[in-house]
Amino acid sequence: MSYLDNIRWNQDGLIPAIAQDVESGVVLMVAWMNAEALTLTINENRAVYWSRSRQALWRKGESSGHVQLLSELRLDCDNDVILMKVEQVGEIACHTGRQSCFYRVFKEGQWQTVDKVLKDPKDIY
Repeated sequence: MSYLDNIRWNQDGLIPAIAQDVESGVVLMVAWMNAEALTLTINENRAVYWSRSRQALWRKGESSGHVQLLSELRLDCDNDVILMKVEQVGEIACHTGRQSCFYRVFKEGQWQTVDKVLKDPKDIY
């Protein structure tokens, strides 16, 4: 039995993967993995995801340089969510140029942006 057999993949053969900064604990992003992406992540010791829009694998940071180096990999109690503790190279995980994709907070009945842009995305991609 392979470690892949322990995972409850969704109907598309995917599992959500949460990337969390290993030092600060900040949740950086959520993306999807298929079996190949998870295997490559383990083998390469860096985050590899499955792009649902492009229907292709993508290595985090392949165009931006903002690589996620794997420190620890966890599977939740229902076997249907991956948590990756990563070292985020270059501090930026979000394509908007922010540290985290979770940069908006619900306050006073609306979503408010609370985290600053660290680098203009035009200068990254």
